[in-house]
Amino acid sequence: MKLSLSRTERDDVAIMTVSGEVDVYTAPQLRSALEERVAADQTKVVVDLSGVSFIDSTGLGVLVGRLKVLRKVGGSLRVVCTDERILRLFAITGLDRVLPIHDSVDSALASVDETADPEVTA
Repeated sequence: MKLSLSRTERDDVAIMTVSGEVDVYTAPQLRSALEERVAADQTKVVVDLSGVSFIDSTGLGVLVGRLKVLRKVGGSLRVVCTDERILRLFAITGLDRVLPIHDSVDSALASVDETADPEVTA
């Protein structure tokens, strides 16, 4: 399955909507799209994984890596995910304690300016 990425903006937040599978073959597309946001000085990002049916360790690594980059420049990254299998993967890996995960884009947007993010040690 291919990866589909689209970007919208709300206020000063970039919303990346991801559909398909994020794996070793497609993760570079996601990384590139997120790096473009940082290069464009958009440091508040919501990644909507609602349309993702599968994510592997490479995809998780992209999210954690971009979170670290965004935090270094005073930004934030929020994840939207409702798929139970993917949520379980976040829990098993402990990334649910590192990546702020929300059940809707609106919820993620509401939390963007909160400063009490957990530290990334993964």
